[in-house]
Amino acid sequence: MRVVDTHFHWFPRSHFETMANRGSFPRTERVGDGYRYLYNEGRGFIPLPAVWFDLDAGFSASFSATGPDTVVVCTTGVLAGMLDQMPAEEALDEAYAYNEEIARAQRLHPGRFFGTAAVPLQDTATALKVLDHAVGSLDLRGVNLPSMIGSETVDASRLEPFYERVAELDVPLIVHPTDLAFNEVLTGYADGIQRSIGRLLDSSVTVLRLIFSGIMERHPTLRVVQTHAGGLLPYQAGRIDKNARIEGLPRLPSEYLKRVFVDTVAPQSLTIRTALEYYGPDNILYGTDNPCWSPQAAVSVLDESALSDEVRRKIYSTNAESVFRLT
Repeated sequence: MRVVDTHFHWFPRSHFETMANRGSFPRTERVGDGYRYLYNEGRGFIPLPAVWFDLDAGFSASFSATGPDTVVVCTTGVLAGMLDQMPAEEALDEAYAYNEEIARAQRLHPGRFFGTAAVPLQDTATALKVLDHAVGSLDLRGVNLPSMIGSETVDASRLEPFYERVAELDVPLIVHPTDLAFNEVLTGYADGIQRSIGRLLDSSVTVLRLIFSGIMERHPTLRVVQTHAGGLLPYQAGRIDKNARIEGLPRLPSEYLKRVFVDTVAPQSLTIRTALEYYGPDNILYGTDNPCWSPQAAVSVLDESALSDEVRRKIYSTNAESVFRLT
């Protein structure tokens, strides 16, 4: 059985070198063999040690947990939305360069590494241009969606053509937490609130905006992948249906929520079992969050969840092959 790790992080070093030469934010600072990514006019930063740029080490970690037939789907992760803080033309150039490097890794490791696109959204025409190039020309297999676009949210009406085009191209939107929306209010405790609940809140609000705005209603073929077993949403879906009275939305929010795909990056078997019960076995994807989490730990949690052979095959392999067009 081919295993597909859908939550895998690797970054091309060239992007960070380019960002280190910027005089304004966002930009990076070199720290040893790694970097710090500074954003929100320098008020926030993300430490990125050298392991984030070592693809061989990433492969080795994944293979050690699930064998040499493992393939990985690489996402921008917490860096989604960073390009939206740049001028539109500069963001266009850097998105092209970033996506070209991801596509190059995909070509160098055929059938083993699949990339997803960074698409700056502060200008809709630019977003469409980058999207078509990334998917149509570079054959990248998904699009990363941030929680914020500068001061705008992802449900801005001007972005309707973007979501329409993503659905037409038949690639998923990947909703991963960023530190753009809530980081500045969830301070303290060595960032413990933001890194735990804050990031789950971030991705959950993003998915709710896609639902409440009617984007998922108007684009029924749009596939959404939310990381970390659905964040906060499956556990409060009943309250969302009870309290969110959305004018013009023909179905309960939970009916759209059940269309979302979620991954298994959650270090508790109870969370995995809850996600399985809520979303169903066809909507669960294996992920490791490498290098943020141990692939061996990711496998151990699934082992503790007492999966049948059929469900295990769907989670580890066939669901992801369909969602990311890997067959």
